[in-house]
Parts: sequence; C-alpha cells; structure tokens
Amino acid sequence: MRNSAETTLALDSTGSRSGPAAGRLPLPARLGRYQLLEQIGKGAMGVVYRALDPMINREVALKAIPLAAEFEGDELVDARVKFFREAEMAGRLSHPHIVTIFDAGEDAGTAYIAMELLRGRHLVDFTEPARLLPPAIVIEIVARLADGLQYAHLNQVVHRDIKPANVMFDPPSGELKITDFGIARLTDSNRTRTGVVLGTPSFMSPEQLQGRAVTGSSDLFSLGVTLYQLLTGQLPFRADSMPGLMLKIVQEPHVPARAVVPALPLAVDAFFERALAKNPAERFPSGAAMALALRELNKHPGS
Repeated sequence: MRNSAETTLALDSTGSRSGPAAGRLPLPARLGRYQLLEQIGKGAMGVVYRALDPMINREVALKAIPLAAEFEGDELVDARVKFFREAEMAGRLSHPHIVTIFDAGEDAGTAYIAMELLRGRHLVDFTEPARLLPPAIVIEIVARLADGLQYAHLNQVVHRDIKPANVMFDPPSGELKITDFGIARLTDSNRTRTGVVLGTPSFMSPEQLQGRAVTGSSDLFSLGVTLYQLLTGQLPFRADSMPGLMLKIVQEPHVPARAVVPALPLAVDAFFERALAKNPAERFPSGAAMALALRELNKHPGS
C-alpha cells in the first residue's frame, strides 16, 4: 500500500495542500462497486478516496461529486448529462502525461470517476520559492505537459483549469500526469448559484475571464502561467482583489520573469511574451509548437 505522502493530494482540485486529515468526512463503506479505503483529498467539487475495485482487485483514486446535493431539478439533469459526457471524453484519452480514467458512475445521487492512483506530489509543492526545481528541469516538465495538451486538444478535449495543483509529478520515477479533465466544466454549471468562477482565476486566460469561447489556446495560456510560477515562485499577475486581478490579466502586461529571477535563460522573457499574450491569435498555435519552443529554450538558454 502506498503511504500518504505518495498518494495524498493526488486529485485534489483546489490549490491548497490538503491531506487525509484535512476536512475529513465520515468514510462510507462503498460507492458503487468500489470499496472505500481512505479519504486522500478534498476539493471544491468533491472528495477523493483511495478505493478498491473488487472485480479486478485494483486500487484506484475515486473522485466523488455529490450532484444531488449541489444541483436540483433541471440543473441536476443538466449536470448529470454534462458529467457523464465529460467523463466519457476524458476517458477516451490515453497519453503518458494524462491521468487514465477507468470508469464513471452514480450511486444515490453521488457521481464518481475511478482513475489511476498516482504517485508523487502536486506541482504546487514546487512553486514555493525555497523549493523551486532547476529551470532546465521545469522547462522540460512543462514541455511534456504541452505534449499532453496537444494530444487532448487534437481529441477535442479542453481542460479549462490547468494549474500546478492539477498536475502530479513523481521525481524518482519522472512520472508526470495532468488530472481533473472535465471537472471545470461541471463547476461552470454551478457558478450562477454558488458564485464559483470557472477555473482558477490566477491561471485563467483573458477570454476565459471575459466569458468568451474557451479553446485549447486558453489551456496554453494557463500552462504559461504555470511555468512562470514554477520558475519564479510567484504569479505573473497579482492584485489585492479579484476585480484587480481580473483587470491585470485582461489588460495589463505581466512582470518579466527575469526581473524576478535574473539568472533565468535570456530568452525566457520572449517566450512569455508569446505564451501570455492577451490575444489568443498571438500565442503559440498548439501544444506541439509550445513544447518545441520550450525545448529550444533549453538547448539555447543564452540566446
């Protein structure tokens, strides 16, 4: 059995660090056919358990979302349809850097997704200034994430909430996985009643904040914000209020990364000018193009 340091935080959809003891709820015996073993995470839209699939004796991470408690009437019907549609789309993805989804179902008003139980920690742990990874390693990590997004976008799946808390990294094995595909869209169904904003504001693209159409380009903007935080230990757009933050993301330039960490590669600021462009048409056209630019950055850090 994996210890809690390996599995905790695996699929927590919030930006906070929460372990099995944080916000622990009474543990049901089962959900669907799955035997629940322990709570390993808690996010805005549900709880994550380490669970056992008795049919094949496999441990999984089981994300439980209480649809009946969050929605009612036509909203519940819509949320249920959207949940299974998003789960089906995410379940078709098969890529080394995207978490594998095994199953989805509903039990007494609680929807669930069964997925692989991951080793490692959220990338958010490596955004603290005292725990930053070497720039070359960070750049390659984000290039691999761009590869994963390229695959997802080619399969018509947009994540909508790319951020360090939705990426798992296991340094000993090098395993790297994007998690929580489709969850942000479900959150969007509930935002008019709860005030929840789709995605995580600090990582959202200008068009996402403005309620315009969200495409793969928005994921790549969020990935650019993720890279910036992993390299500098701070976010490119910061403010004291939500309206101030939104204004900065939509209208104001980011702080150059080398103004924060002068030792970063010379070309990194030119990269961010494109990755964090306000206009989607001025960003990298695809995850593949972004990954290529990142690997060129590692090859020629002084150019």
